[in-house]
Amino acid sequence: MIDITFATKHNLSNESAESWPPIVSSADYARLRQYALNDELADELDRAIVVHKEQVPEDVVTMHARCIYVDERLGTQREIELVYPSEADPTAGKVSVLTPVGSALLGLRVGQEIAWDFPDGSVRRLKVAAVSQAAR
Repeated sequence: MIDITFATKHNLSNESAESWPPIVSSADYARLRQYALNDELADELDRAIVVHKEQVPEDVVTMHARCIYVDERLGTQREIELVYPSEADPTAGKVSVLTPVGSALLGLRVGQEIAWDFPDGSVRRLKVAAVSQAAR
């Protein structure tokens, strides 16, 4: 694990996610590795900065965080809670980390955006507008 001080001292929130790796807590990382069959999630975990839970900045999309994101291609905004697959309930806004949106948003900071391939063949640009952390 590394110290997240560099990322916190530098204003990385306005950069695209392609230029800065996602930030994931060590506990979430270990649990998410169980879902290695999902190639997109595995790719994101491979490039993630893994830190202690206390070092994850408050503006990062983590497991059980609520976030508002903008789909810039569709021009829509949505609020979701990022959850593990067994907790998913789309009608309640609980989106599995194994969905395209869930895998794309994991580890992003407010202001970051990422281009992501969707199953219908489209590429969407998702941008994190706000994050609200669950009780730590």
